[in-house]
Amino acid sequence: MTVDLAVALSLAPELPRAGLGARLRAEDPSLVERALPLLPRACALRESAAQRGICVVAWNDPQYPAALLAIPDFPPVLWFRGRLQAFDAPAVAIVGSRTASAVALETATRLATDLAARGVPVVSGLARGVDSAAHRGALAHGRTVAVLGSGPDVMYPREHAPLADDIARDGAVLSEYPPGTPPRAFHFPRRNRIISGLSRAVVVVEAGERSGSLITAACALEQGRDVMAVPGNVLSGRNRGAHALLRDGARIVESVDDILEELGGPFPILATAESLAVSAAKDPLLRVMAPGQPYDLEELSDAAGIDGVRLLPRLLELELHGLVHRIDGGRFVRSA
Repeated sequence: MTVDLAVALSLAPELPRAGLGARLRAEDPSLVERALPLLPRACALRESAAQRGICVVAWNDPQYPAALLAIPDFPPVLWFRGRLQAFDAPAVAIVGSRTASAVALETATRLATDLAARGVPVVSGLARGVDSAAHRGALAHGRTVAVLGSGPDVMYPREHAPLADDIARDGAVLSEYPPGTPPRAFHFPRRNRIISGLSRAVVVVEAGERSGSLITAACALEQGRDVMAVPGNVLSGRNRGAHALLRDGARIVESVDDILEELGGPFPILATAESLAVSAAKDPLLRVMAPGQPYDLEELSDAAGIDGVRLLPRLLELELHGLVHRIDGGRFVRSA
């Protein structure tokens, strides 16, 4: 599927989302039939977006974030400003209340700053409150990614336009919605599956009982991601949603060390090439990969007996050191 066909498909009204990823990989001809009438519009949209510095990446492009390909309803394309190299390391999402307390804002900022300083990109939704605090904290020492519920050129809230520009310099501002799309209420719950899908873990910092952050946490659980939460004041009632997550088994987060420990210690990007080479000889993933043979994530998970949560970080680690590489279609190949 070409990038313009993928863009056209993303513009199709009432596109069925259930099982979309599997249908894309199987090259379902009915998807092409839906896309073809919208192809002229898709080409024009992509060209006009490029003139304004907005790029688009299709699901089968090696630059498409590998973590997102592991969810069943990944979008056919992502529109973005900035650099998709922000996903060269496993990411962590930080989300929370739009009307956060001063303590919650300080906590989100500190966690994001410490994650970014360790080389871990921070993903959030550019909303007021915890989201924007997390983005600003990450910018102090590293990269961050904002996922929008509007087109990549439509900022909501408007006052965060300068923040989005700062994010796009080294990170990315992205959306599944094409340029010019206004923010709509139903976009944001769908946006949350992308926030969690791009991340290895979701950390909730202050969330009420009806917080949208709980939707992100629910998406994370469905996708096999880790869910963590920061405990808060039990008297104010503004953190009942996060406390409910903790009662259900979410990991308590008090510092960045709690996050990294839950994810298995230092992130793979921090491993040395020497230590990786030693472990590669016994690596169960490399043992099942024949050199030059392409594999998708499901095939690798089944063959190696590794679930998606552990599979993607390991693939990224191997890719960073030249032992595997990504090709079209979201597949991986072991280097000769």
